[in-house]
Amino acid sequence: MNSLYGAGVALVTPFNADGSIDFDGLSNLIEYQIDSGMDYLVSMGTTGEVATLTKEEKKSILDFTADQVAGRVPLVAGFGGNNTAELIGQLKDFNHPAYQAILSVSPYYNKPTQEGIYQHYKAVAQATELPIILYNVPGRTGSMITVDTIIRLANDFSNIIGVKEASANFEHFTRIMANKPEHFLLISGDDALTLPMMSLGAVGVITVVGNAFPSQTQRLVKYCNEWRYEAARKLHYELLHIDDLCFVEGNPAGVKEMLQELGICKNYVRLPLVGVSQETKQKIALAVSTLTVKE
Repeated sequence: MNSLYGAGVALVTPFNADGSIDFDGLSNLIEYQIDSGMDYLVSMGTTGEVATLTKEEKKSILDFTADQVAGRVPLVAGFGGNNTAELIGQLKDFNHPAYQAILSVSPYYNKPTQEGIYQHYKAVAQATELPIILYNVPGRTGSMITVDTIIRLANDFSNIIGVKEASANFEHFTRIMANKPEHFLLISGDDALTLPMMSLGAVGVITVVGNAFPSQTQRLVKYCNEWRYEAARKLHYELLHIDDLCFVEGNPAGVKEMLQELGICKNYVRLPLVGVSQETKQKIALAVSTLTVKE
């Protein structure tokens, strides 16, 4: 899956003031990503506020994104959930030829055992022929996919081809790299940890910050893949404050505020999320202006 080496972006879903989907804003965002050199796009990941979207809205966004991209970069579709049977039905109905892979978050809230997580992903793998990227984000799901479960899934199912890791656990990352099959990809799911994870062998990132700063994120990953770590470190430290501001009041409220500052799309989110505070808006405006001048 060479198309998943590099920087992929988990696209936000732009909204209008009335809560409807802002397709003009989504078009602007997609063009901004492609023009800035982003390697691939992820539609309907958790950053896209997928939990607040209807089935019809999700389909319209996936279709619109595919039409807008028109084959210019690879596409990944987000499909996850804590109702395995419902998720399998969604995957069996999904046959869009524009998408090269599936990103599937580990079941949340239920707190399944490791055997439950294994059986969930077994069912997912058997429901689609598309390559699958596991998504381990225990801070949101309430449960960790252990190294043993990740390696077991990687060995047992040829279409489980990688994991997006957002556990912030370096022993965990190291043991994945030490035990994984050769073909299996480790992908950073945490912008602030992309550089150190890539030094361990990760092939890239699925980024949030890259919504607002795609060229810098893509170059950081490129430098790491080329072992140009001095240049990568410089970019890493330039982006560190932006990373913090993206998440200080929740994702994607922070990065949507940045996108509004940049004139890409509006900053509206759907409840239960709310926009960032006035104090954070001021900090974001200053940080965006500073980093844009540096660029």
